[in-house]
Amino acid sequence: MTISNSSSENISDYCAPGTKWTEEMVSVSDNVSLRVIEFHPHKKTTQPTVLFIAGWISLMKGWKLVLQEMTKDFNIIYVETREKVSSQVNGTKDFSVKAIATDLVKLVEIFGLQKNKYIMFGSSLGGTAILESYKDLEKLPLCFALLGPNAEYRAPWWWLIIIHLFWTRLYAILKPFVKWYLRKFRLDIESDRAQYEKYSNALDAADPKKLKPGALALAKYKVWDILEHIELPILIIGATKDLLHEPQNLIQMGKMLPNSVFLDMETNTYAHGPELVIEIRKYIATLK
Repeated sequence: MTISNSSSENISDYCAPGTKWTEEMVSVSDNVSLRVIEFHPHKKTTQPTVLFIAGWISLMKGWKLVLQEMTKDFNIIYVETREKVSSQVNGTKDFSVKAIATDLVKLVEIFGLQKNKYIMFGSSLGGTAILESYKDLEKLPLCFALLGPNAEYRAPWWWLIIIHLFWTRLYAILKPFVKWYLRKFRLDIESDRAQYEKYSNALDAADPKKLKPGALALAKYKVWDILEHIELPILIIGATKDLLHEPQNLIQMGKMLPNSVFLDMETNTYAHGPELVIEIRKYIATLK
């Protein structure tokens, strides 16, 4: 089903001039359909297609500046993963990294992406799911470009107890405490207030029925064991002032991945601007 306009946002605001776009719900299994927006630049391009996987419960508006730059010369397949409010999920409570990775493998097949003719870009959980998908991809991309991929998902024991016990209808009551925890313990709001505001908006828009099983599944996940087996060229993008994504873990991931390059963009907000796309273009140029 292709839709020419979105009821929730003006997709054209995310585009470079002349960009064409389509929006559809794509079935990746019997129980799960995902919102996918395709962008096509005004002029023919020689750049690889970008399979774009945003982070956990993140909103598209947080990527506005990146998409405005990227749509100048990239065909983009922007995917909202199964834990996001837009997904249609029937009967499943599996929102694990492995389930999301399986969806990505299916999307590569559905869109007919060819070996070395596309790249996979992902942020946070999106980047982690891309790493997890590697072993099952039959047609490998030219490279991965990963912004702040999570190596593991740390949460205090008392948060896990609260998540286990909380009733989804009480999410509105719990949400202010989650925001307080992010402000006080996980984010440097003095250096990057915009990052907190972005995550706050994402929490406001999240579906608590997906959020609870998703959070519990993520708490059990660690990426370390698979890294040494991923031989694809990988650009790891970090931000040293982004405490939530644990820059020390990103540096360690870069050391463990056989063919990776680490780039520090200092703040999360700077890494969500046009400069990110410029750096990705530079990296792709080294591979051609």
